[in-house]
Amino acid sequence: MARRALLGALAGAVLGAAAARAAYAAFTRRPPVGDAETWNRTNHRGEPITLLEGPAFVAGAGAAAAVLPGFPVRLRAAALLAVAGGGGFGGYDDLYGVTSSKGFKGHLTALSKGEVTSGAVKIIGIGATGLAAAALTSRGGADTAVNGALVAGSANLANLFDLRPGRAIKVGLLCGAPLLAAAVRRDDPVRAGLAALSLGAAAALLPEDLGERAMLGDAGANALGALLGLAASVTLGRPGRLAVLGTVVALTAASEKISFTRVIAGNPVLHRIDMLGRRPVEQAPGHR
Repeated sequence: MARRALLGALAGAVLGAAAARAAYAAFTRRPPVGDAETWNRTNHRGEPITLLEGPAFVAGAGAAAAVLPGFPVRLRAAALLAVAGGGGFGGYDDLYGVTSSKGFKGHLTALSKGEVTSGAVKIIGIGATGLAAAALTSRGGADTAVNGALVAGSANLANLFDLRPGRAIKVGLLCGAPLLAAAVRRDDPVRAGLAALSLGAAAALLPEDLGERAMLGDAGANALGALLGLAASVTLGRPGRLAVLGTVVALTAASEKISFTRVIAGNPVLHRIDMLGRRPVEQAPGHR
């Protein structure tokens, strides 16, 4: 039996969930930066929503990674780097970002013209912290490059799904579950705990997201993706990591040309998953 891994997964999920809920409650009373208005935005319905779910995920997942028993020092440091990099640079873009340049290509094009957008700062910052996290857990330069790209690329891709209630978290749960299962099969409590803490923190905040009271924003989505990328980098063999990285790159490139929202809406299975737990599109305001 994979008893040790199951216990590690349970500990990670419970710690991540409890810390994320506690952080959300604390931040709604006293935001980490500015006041509540600083974090308010308008969602796809034109209704007010808060981005404080993102910092709550970052704080919850980071706290769980810091205290979860049994983590090797280098993996613990890598997890903290990944969540801090994704959350910190994503939060910077949440608070100070502008929409004059959009997408990976748009920010890099602006940078080539000498314009340093908040998105470019985020891309460079998450790339650097992703590479640093990978260097702590990888063997050799080739593995470090692949794993660093996986952490940073996953962080960016997760953010591309944060356009409708619950979507980014659902994608994270669906992608993280196979990593958790792989660690449990190997009876590896450390890797199971790493995957589970991010899933626990995300699942604990899902009701706020589906209820359209809050959203992950760049801070939360980038941090969730970075942690899952790190979990993939330490759980999968090289062929698996290359396959995941290829998928991340392909989807990121496709996002420059096609709308994920439109693709999801046009596929009955994906649309059903996307709408699960959400308010019907035609439902009137007054849901809070």
